[in-house]
Amino acid sequence: MAIRESGEDYLETILIIKNRKGYVRAVDIAEELGYSKPSISRAVSILKQSGFIDIENGHIHLTEIGRERAEEIYHRHTVIRRFFVEILGVGEKTAELDACRTEHALSDETFEKLQLYIENYKK
Repeated sequence: MAIRESGEDYLETILIIKNRKGYVRAVDIAEELGYSKPSISRAVSILKQSGFIDIENGHIHLTEIGRERAEEIYHRHTVIRRFFVEILGVGEKTAELDACRTEHALSDETFEKLQLYIENYKK
């Protein structure tokens, strides 16, 4: 199922909040991303309609497909950030921002080569 870059950011954020707090509410996403509550409500509605999340008693839960996609995005993010910091020497804040943008733009082939490069670089 196709999802836009902004939807990927929301899924990744939901995963991060869930791992940190144990639960996720729309207000948590708004605080984390610095977006307005109406923007969050719209995005949450789209993600729910697309089958990526469920909502129960005000708590947002990733569906199986939503969790898989969120974990994939988060993995790409962490690998790219690590490359920027550990290999290129980019500062943490800059690496975090750049990784967030880059995770969406890299092809699967390029990402796989980047992962291999990191693994071989450590040897």
